[in-house]
Amino acid sequence: METNFQSRTKKYFLLFFLPGFLVLATAHAQQFTPTVKQFIAVNVDTLALIHAKVVDGTGGLSKTDQTIIIIKGRIVQLGNASRITAPPSAKIIDCSGKTIIPGMVMMHEHLFYGESLPPNYLGLAMPLSFPRLYLAGGATTIRTTGTVEPQTDLNIRKWIDEGKMVGPDIDVTGPYIEREFLPIPEVHFIKSADEAEEDVSYWIKKGCTSFKVYMDITQDDLKKVVAVAHKNNLKVTGHLCSITYREAATIGIDNLEHGFIPCSDFVTGRKEDVCAFGAVTPSLKKLDVNSAEMKDLMKFLIEKKVAITSTLPVFEPYTGREIIPGDGSAALAPQIKEVVEQGYNAAVGKDSSDAALFKKEMAWEKQFVEMGGRLMAGVDPTGAGRTIPGYADRHVLELLKEAGFTFSQAVKICSLNAAEYLGRDKDIGTIAIGKRADLVLIGGDPEKQIGDVRNTEIVFKNGVGFDSKKIFESVNGKVGLY
Repeated sequence: METNFQSRTKKYFLLFFLPGFLVLATAHAQQFTPTVKQFIAVNVDTLALIHAKVVDGTGGLSKTDQTIIIIKGRIVQLGNASRITAPPSAKIIDCSGKTIIPGMVMMHEHLFYGESLPPNYLGLAMPLSFPRLYLAGGATTIRTTGTVEPQTDLNIRKWIDEGKMVGPDIDVTGPYIEREFLPIPEVHFIKSADEAEEDVSYWIKKGCTSFKVYMDITQDDLKKVVAVAHKNNLKVTGHLCSITYREAATIGIDNLEHGFIPCSDFVTGRKEDVCAFGAVTPSLKKLDVNSAEMKDLMKFLIEKKVAITSTLPVFEPYTGREIIPGDGSAALAPQIKEVVEQGYNAAVGKDSSDAALFKKEMAWEKQFVEMGGRLMAGVDPTGAGRTIPGYADRHVLELLKEAGFTFSQAVKICSLNAAEYLGRDKDIGTIAIGKRADLVLIGGDPEKQIGDVRNTEIVFKNGVGFDSKKIFESVNGKVGLY
């Protein structure tokens, strides 16, 4: 007799996979299955986007009344509309009143949804809804900054690349490198630095392209991880606690996650290689926003060429804020939405201290950039369950604007800065002749009205335009299920 689980599994397979694996539809540069093709709005060899406002990702001034000519997925012409004539064979899209930004390159994403079931914390794989949501929100490239199911992530990357699933390009980070600390049952806990090295070597062979160390590792663990990753021309990031930012930078870490909120450098009386979990946040709340100590740390990180990844959405306070930052409540499964709303209602009016630290974090991120640091961005769809891919990715631009960056600077943080870090800036990250046509067409002018970033209309990946609204709607009520 077929169980409910077997029935649901069969239904999801038939709905999402079987049509794609049986039949392929030809595109100009790639084959797509019917499962993917249903979300494609534009797929032609020659395309002209005319009369658009362009924010190109360099951080410079925007340009109005621009035309972009795309042939076989590449930008071949870019400039004033009055000076560019579309080829006779081109499909023309009038972008008057609209804005085009580069496809976002987002650097702290996951393909799992975090759920707290005390005393444990679960990472529930979202192999179908999350890839779609990322692309719908304008993220054409993501890094999965830590995974609970690395083989799942590798398969998803493969099937997206083969045109069998909807989603962004994925830089797959290996499983968390961590010693036993937080009660997360999906995490493989290492017992020695040698085991950390073995894990990294194994997942390099499997195809992972970056690695993340977590909160309770030792400096010896990190040294081994950095050595084997760098030997293979790969990079290491970390969400740290037991190791300070300064110690990690000295060892050679490439990137640090969550801005400065996990920074344990200012904990009084901390013990080496021990996570003083409950002392980190109070130490930062006491620290003056313009402290010389923090600026000295920033200077050291910049000298060591350590990038910082901002993850403002996952730390967003409750009071005076949306229940789901970026307004992604429709994506949640009803039972998950109910739990999130209960948590929100319980926290409203009681988070003034956290809200103050959030503002301080914004200021520190801006200081870091002003001092010459590389800031990237991501959303981290974990935490209290309020951070939903896609919706939160475009909301990052709103939060960076709130932090004091111009819209053009915010776009650069979410595109070129990350593309350079990944070594892919010759191909993606800005809107320029010769680059891949990874673009986001937005209804309105977010430079004047930042809320317009939520009006994503078409997301172009390698010149193929995907219907943002249709993709979002396809996973309404699915987050928390699959």
